[in-house]
Amino acid sequence: MILETIIIVIYTIALLLIFMYALAQLNLLSNYLSSKKTKDNSPLYNLSKPDETPYITIQLPVYNEMYVMERLLDNIAKIDYPNNKLEIQVLDDSTDETLESTLLQIQKLQATGLDIQHITRTDRTGFKAGALKEGLKIAKGDIIAIFDSDFLPKTDWLKRTVPYFKNAKIGVVQTRWGHINRNYSILTRIQAFALDAHFTLEQVGRNSKGHFINFNGTAGLWRKACILDAGNWEGDTLTEDLDLSYRAQLKNWEFKYLEHVETPAELPIVISAARSQQFRWNKGGAENFQKMLGRVVKSKNISAKTKLHGLLHLLNSTMFLNVLIVGILSIPMLYIKNEYAHLRPYFYVMSSFVISTIIFFICYWFMYKNTYGGGFKSFINYIGMFFVFFSIAMGFSLHNSIAVLEGHFGKKSEFIRTPKFNITKYKDNWKNNKYMKHNLSINVIFEGLLMLYFGFGLYSAFIVGNQGGDFGLFPFHLMLFIGFGYVFFKSLVSKV
Repeated sequence: MILETIIIVIYTIALLLIFMYALAQLNLLSNYLSSKKTKDNSPLYNLSKPDETPYITIQLPVYNEMYVMERLLDNIAKIDYPNNKLEIQVLDDSTDETLESTLLQIQKLQATGLDIQHITRTDRTGFKAGALKEGLKIAKGDIIAIFDSDFLPKTDWLKRTVPYFKNAKIGVVQTRWGHINRNYSILTRIQAFALDAHFTLEQVGRNSKGHFINFNGTAGLWRKACILDAGNWEGDTLTEDLDLSYRAQLKNWEFKYLEHVETPAELPIVISAARSQQFRWNKGGAENFQKMLGRVVKSKNISAKTKLHGLLHLLNSTMFLNVLIVGILSIPMLYIKNEYAHLRPYFYVMSSFVISTIIFFICYWFMYKNTYGGGFKSFINYIGMFFVFFSIAMGFSLHNSIAVLEGHFGKKSEFIRTPKFNITKYKDNWKNNKYMKHNLSINVIFEGLLMLYFGFGLYSAFIVGNQGGDFGLFPFHLMLFIGFGYVFFKSLVSKV
């Protein structure tokens, strides 16, 4: 009974942590809905007055971006802002032929009178954080706008965002990501689904009540003085944006999130690219939890509720580890439930934690309704999308849990960029992309084994116990089976 007790305790703790996270999401939903009733009375610069128009530096950190560099520079050159108050820094760490082609394109743009500079380094110390820090040394702007290579801000983007810096306490203005290839495939749709939840429910839900949010690495602006006051960019985590965001807010700088300003971008279209991005984000989140835990808890400048939301925010990625634990242990728990009749009351109580899934279902519906509209047909489509999203998200749980554990235990790794494709139609060919990695990770094999394991869980529902089976966990095991199956087979096809 010792082994069974250990399994029950670990399973219960993981379920409780997931339930706490679900309750936090429900609170964010409440905040989000109440924010819609509040009028924004932020003081705004009048950019028609030269003396109220701050100097802006746009930073474009890039590294071997053959497929999107021309698109990026053409788009940025169209930004509508006074030429005498704007400079563009192309922070180019490239090591391939794009270094030369980018320089040629920049020289053409310079000939039009645009203040655009090509800044290179001989080594990539600090990766993206190092490039941003290097550019900041010579930046002319009081406000720094940052765009990754796959982002395509509209021409009026600066005019819709810069005015909010009239409030001297504002250190960051962040905009909502859009998705130019949302409907490319199931993979892009579920990525968009997850990101939409973050950029509506979570960002608005936290920001509207003064809780900590994060600059999302791109499609936002920093006050230069805020960056310097917070200690500048640091490259000791894989999510330098989250790191600097927390350091800035701990120094009492305020962040402004603009849900109504959308900045279109490209989603990863192959699973290898999505995996590398997910690994970086989740490992970086865990690294920042370790780095910021003490500072957040000890801070005397923030409320207990803001601290709680901050810690849960930093633990976002760790939820994948809890999901993996619950999934793996759910099959032994199925047998324990039917072996030890005296434990039945415990399992009845534990079944109430299905409410966590119901909470997520409700929260994500409001997000989905914002994007696709309400109505019965939309709700039916949402049910299908939620099932697919939840299944594939659980299918990523092993991959992301490894990233989380590496982050918590301090294992260092390089900043692996997400390859860009400049592809929006399914018939377009991505297989010749030179930045694709074609090695097969050992983790893919374990994902295949987990698919079989949860297949056994489905079989177990029919044979366990003496009452003709137990189907209470069947839907859960079905989603895990589908999720790990999708990730496994998609990874094989993509040769990740």
